[in-house]
Amino acid sequence: MKVLILGNGGREHSLYYHIKKTKNIKQIFCIPGNAGTEENYYNTNIQLDNFFEIKKFIIKNKIDIVIVGPELPLSKGIVDYLKKNNVKVFGPNKLAAKLESSKSFTKKICRKYNIPTAKYGIFYNEIKSIEYIKKNKLPIVIKVDGLAAGKGVFICKTIKQSKKAIKDIFSGKFGETKKVLIEEFLEGEEMSFFVISDGKNIKKFGTAQDHKRIFEGDKGPNTGGMGAYSPSRLENKNLDRKILYKIIKPTFRALKKLKITYEGFLYAGLMIVKNEPYLIEYNVRMGDPECQTILPRLKSNLLDLIIKVVNKKLNKTQIKWHNKKSICIVLASKGYPNKFKQNIEIKNLDKIKLDDQTLLFHAGSKKINNKILSNGGRVLNFVALSSSFKIARDKILKLIKKLQWKNGYYRKDIGYKVIK
Repeated sequence: MKVLILGNGGREHSLYYHIKKTKNIKQIFCIPGNAGTEENYYNTNIQLDNFFEIKKFIIKNKIDIVIVGPELPLSKGIVDYLKKNNVKVFGPNKLAAKLESSKSFTKKICRKYNIPTAKYGIFYNEIKSIEYIKKNKLPIVIKVDGLAAGKGVFICKTIKQSKKAIKDIFSGKFGETKKVLIEEFLEGEEMSFFVISDGKNIKKFGTAQDHKRIFEGDKGPNTGGMGAYSPSRLENKNLDRKILYKIIKPTFRALKKLKITYEGFLYAGLMIVKNEPYLIEYNVRMGDPECQTILPRLKSNLLDLIIKVVNKKLNKTQIKWHNKKSICIVLASKGYPNKFKQNIEIKNLDKIKLDDQTLLFHAGSKKINNKILSNGGRVLNFVALSSSFKIARDKILKLIKKLQWKNGYYRKDIGYKVIK
């Protein structure tokens, strides 16, 4: 079997690594991939929005199935395009992807179907936005309505901070947008809750807790994610049931009413307040870095599961998990999420000893003339499995120290809420 993975982050290298374990795999291609997925030299430098060239590549290489990693091609309709050209593809279509690409679309579903979420307002200019903020309690949450790579969210404690966030959003700092979403601030603990669906059936696919802020103690600006651990310390059967019946299933009912079929991973970003779940946002794919910390715990074969989704046979499989805890720590370029240097060589990777319990996933990296260079903000993802979160984290910190990459920055406190 030949597989094509679209994307170039830590999530895609993680997908690549776990799919590679499948016995009947012949080749795995990545567009565009990174230094971690280039080990068999099957990376291809095609832009992810160039659907025609991607289709040509699929036909030429006789690809059996395509797995879409990031949100951007999903929101632009890559799944619809490939299906029209008789290509088997894993991921939601363009309409279903609106759950992530338009926060206002998701909020309207929440309102109509009584899905618990923060109170909110949607505004189309700076003046109305500020007027709304002045009438509400601080702190307040201000969000880009569309995609912003995890960076378009601001928790503002003052009117001054609020004005700056709104100005940045409407000025196009996070891409072109015509509206902003303003929410009440919910006091609780975040949780990432994943499901997988074939359009007919839904199954839970693990939990995690992401660490979005750049600095230790959850301080500083939001990033795409500086690390995660799995399972979430909040996970329990009672809460699972509430999430499924109050949030996930009503969402799927809403999509069905709109004649939208959802296939693939769905990630619910939640705030848990006194054991009650509130929907913060949806992502229409595996999270990054949550993917890197959840997949190592998966006992079932990942590709077999994906094929069952594509063939609408998810009900005929049971998802099994290792009884292990997992932590992922992201090594980022100094200066991220703001300005940072690119093309900095990463030496000493050959000194990092890995096994099936200690993993390394590349993200913003590339290979040129047999040298590994940085190629993004979040560069490497170190993952460890253990019976103890503390042991897992200690393993990773030793590995990062051994790497001695002077241009790198990382949080030493990932999992601090679950590690005493």
